[in-house]
Amino acid sequence: MEPLETAQEIVRTRFPQARAAFLAGSVLTARRTPTSDLDVVVLLAGPPAPFRESLVHRGWPVELFVQTEQDWRAFAERETAARRSPLLAMCAEGVLLVDADGLGAALQAEARERFAAGPPPVPADVLDDHRYVLTDLLDDLRGCADTREQAYLAAALLLRASEFALLARGHWLGSGTWLSRRLAEADPSLHDRLAQAAAEAAAGRSGRLADVVEEVLDRAGGPLWAGYARRCPGRVRPLPPRPATPP
Repeated sequence: MEPLETAQEIVRTRFPQARAAFLAGSVLTARRTPTSDLDVVVLLAGPPAPFRESLVHRGWPVELFVQTEQDWRAFAERETAARRSPLLAMCAEGVLLVDADGLGAALQAEARERFAAGPPPVPADVLDDHRYVLTDLLDDLRGCADTREQAYLAAALLLRASEFALLARGHWLGSGTWLSRRLAEADPSLHDRLAQAAAEAAAGRSGRLADVVEEVLDRAGGPLWAGYARRCPGRVRPLPPRPATPP
């Protein structure tokens, strides 16, 4: 069966009382692969929602996200605060399978508006935290002579640099393939250069990755290490004064 028919059958047989349901994911796009799964969001009036379940139906891997309207809003708020919202994306970009009482159309319209508006602004101190971590990893890479360690550093830098580039420019984050896709949408050139440089670094040639990561840092304040300070959680004492800079 095709993805749409399969998803409709699942909702019809397992959730005949559904208020709304959506089918989403790369299975609906040109990015579909032999391992693509069906992401199905189902809205119920009450129990057994909320729950999440993975299953195989007619040979298709399926991810079920079963919620009430209240659950949907709570998940959307929490994910938005984290600047990554797969739920908003699934409902904004997916196919509306069921809409028993108008809730589906209303949530899809809301999801499209909220997703298009982008995530909340990133506070300056949060950006500095990311700059510090990225700078520290970059220094480690430049000083690393062990090719095995370089491979791990390359993976960490690819992840951190991609997230920092998206955060600094106000774009949604993503995980796994969706981090790659979010950066490709936001900055195709940077996405290609980061991915290629990380592959080279994993093979022992790290110079190009160091250059690209430094470029990412320079776009948003530059490297940050000396002078970075944070108060420990739960402490109320002020930070000690910095020593005077010698003339």
